[in-house]
Amino acid sequence: MAKVKTASESLTIMTNIVLPNETNSLRNLFGGELLAKMDRCASISAARHCERRVVTASVNHVSFNHPIPEGGVVVLESKVSRAFSTSMEVYVDVWSDDPINQKKIHTNSGIYTFVAVDEFNRPIPIPDMIPETEEEKERYAAAFRRKELSLILSGRMKPLESVELKKLFQEPQEPQTSKKDKK
Repeated sequence: MAKVKTASESLTIMTNIVLPNETNSLRNLFGGELLAKMDRCASISAARHCERRVVTASVNHVSFNHPIPEGGVVVLESKVSRAFSTSMEVYVDVWSDDPINQKKIHTNSGIYTFVAVDEFNRPIPIPDMIPETEEEKERYAAAFRRKELSLILSGRMKPLESVELKKLFQEPQEPQTSKKDKK
């Protein structure tokens, strides 16, 4: 297996112009078109990380915060946020870029999970990933919580087996005090 990698090694940036056949009746980019672009961008990041073929396992979260108009420039940036044994989470940020007015607006984000596969489409081990920036570290930690939640919701993990999520639901423990502290 390859060496441990950084998130930045999987960085993928795709830039497109929104064409009329990609828009809805409001002349904004169709959500489905954006999802396809995000999946492509994320799959390149995943393949860069593991240097293998990858398949989309799930789309864990997508938010549509701002429309992207016809004729607008859409920029997608993706990076692996965390690597597990055979799967990896990829975070995708989407920007509407107005090069004329020099304005860039974060419009969307999404979280995808990919699995690396061999020539028989069986999952294979992948390199670990080390986050470097503060944002990468936050996304790395959050990816573990999302993975545990996914395992719990699918019935493959019991809630009490969770490492991170049970911390969210446990009552805070009062500090132990000795008898002399109570006087």
